[in-house]
Amino acid sequence: MKTIHITSQDDLPDVAEAVIEALGRRTVVAFRGEMGAGKTTLIREIAAQLGATDTVTSPTFAIVNQYKGKGGRRIHHFDFYRINDVREAYDFGYEEYFYSGDLCLVEWPEKIEQLLPDNVMTVRITVDSDTARTFEIDSVSYTHLRAHETDQYL
Repeated sequence: MKTIHITSQDDLPDVAEAVIEALGRRTVVAFRGEMGAGKTTLIREIAAQLGATDTVTSPTFAIVNQYKGKGGRRIHHFDFYRINDVREAYDFGYEEYFYSGDLCLVEWPEKIEQLLPDNVMTVRITVDSDTARTFEIDSVSYTHLRAHETDQYL
């Protein structure tokens, strides 16, 4: 796990770069943090670094926005805040996105926890003050964690 502390939004490009570098072969990133922590702001910076020129906004009502990065790479930005029942994610076909190989950046993953792929990467954002944040980039996948837990009992 990599931890980055910033005291200004000017430092956000470094965090975005660290997230992109930690991706490896993973394509789904779960962003965890309280309301106003900066999830959308970080996703905006990640999309920009990947070459997206679209206006990045939270898809709170649409649930998913799509942006195009360099080379036509698709970036899907999800906001599950308004999901009240996991069946709503099935209704719009979340599987087609999560298993497409396209980059999927997910806000409020708690709402659909059981639907997240095993190899999801997690970014936790903690609000330290009005301008300071701590980012924990956890590139260990659920699959690895589950395998490790199983090994403990063998």
